[in-house]
Parts: sequence; C-alpha cells; structure tokens
Amino acid sequence: MENQLVGRKKRLKKLTRRQEKFVKEFVSNDGLMTMREAAIRAGYPAASAHTRAYELTNERHCPHVVAEIKRYRAELDEKYGVQYKRHIRDLQIIRDKAMENGAYSAAVQAEYRRGQAQGDIYVSKSEVRHGSIDQMSREDVEKELERIRQDFEPTIELKAVEVPEQDSNDGIEPGSGVVESNKRRSKKNGKKN
Repeated sequence: MENQLVGRKKRLKKLTRRQEKFVKEFVSNDGLMTMREAAIRAGYPAASAHTRAYELTNERHCPHVVAEIKRYRAELDEKYGVQYKRHIRDLQIIRDKAMENGAYSAAVQAEYRRGQAQGDIYVSKSEVRHGSIDQMSREDVEKELERIRQDFEPTIELKAVEVPEQDSNDGIEPGSGVVESNKRRSKKNGKKN
C-alpha cells in the first residue's frame, strides 16, 4: 500500500483554484465549519456542496486534494503549534515588551509562566480532603489523635506538678503560685460539683 501511495504522490494533479480555496477554508477553519460550508465558501454550488466536500476529502476520488489538506495542516501546525522552545521564547518576548511598557504585573506573570513551563522552578501542590470527623469511626479518630500527638509532641512540653492540699478554709495565700482545685472552689460557693 505504501508503494502505491508513493507512486500516486509522484503523479498527483495540480489543484484547481476552487480546490485550493477549499483546502484553505477547510483546514484553517477546522472545527469551526462543516465540510459543506467550506465547499460553499470555496465557490461550489450550495446544492452540490455536500457531495463535492465528500469527494474532495476522499482519497479515492481526489488523492491530490487529500494530500494537500495533510500538507497544509502540517504547515499550520508547524507555524502555530505549541512547541516548548517557541513557548518559552514567546513568553520571554511578552515579558520583555511588558517591562518596556511598564506593565510589571504582566511581566511577572510571563516570567512565572516561563518558570512553570520549565517544570522544576515553581511547584504547585494542593491537598484536597473530603469527609469530616463525624464520618470517622472511633478507632480512626483515636489513631488520628495519636498521630497528631506524635507529630507535635516535641513542640508541646507538659510537666506534671503535684499541688499540695491545704487545710485552711481561707483559701490560698496570695502570691504562693498554687491554684485551688475546682472541688474546693465549688464548696466555697456552696455548689456541688
């Protein structure tokens, strides 16, 4: 099959003006219009445009037109396609022009995007968690609390200090630094704990 195509390519006919116009309309407006609309814009009658469009895009009927469609698509991809080096260069040009015009915010954004395109300068990290503590089992909550304790234990220093009980009903002497217990406080206020 490949050999047949190579032989055909050597004998491809030259495109007519309408066929050239069809190729340009069809490829440059790819996805924006139907093949029929491209045929009408190329000058084919509306009544037969659907049939003409089918024939022009069928390799059996018009292999020279199909080959030109492929060639023109490749040309446009080369010219307008996104390529890494061109992308970086264009962002640099945008940055430089923005700096010249005093548009510093645009210049910073262009430089930021260049860094993102590089891949290892700016790293975007986000963490999305779903659910709540209400949806966790008691065991899961206890595990999570233990993990949090272990993670933050070095930063929290708690020391147990024994507080001696005092027999005095008057309370604690001012300036002693000892706080009376809730039980004793409740008795003073006449409430039961």
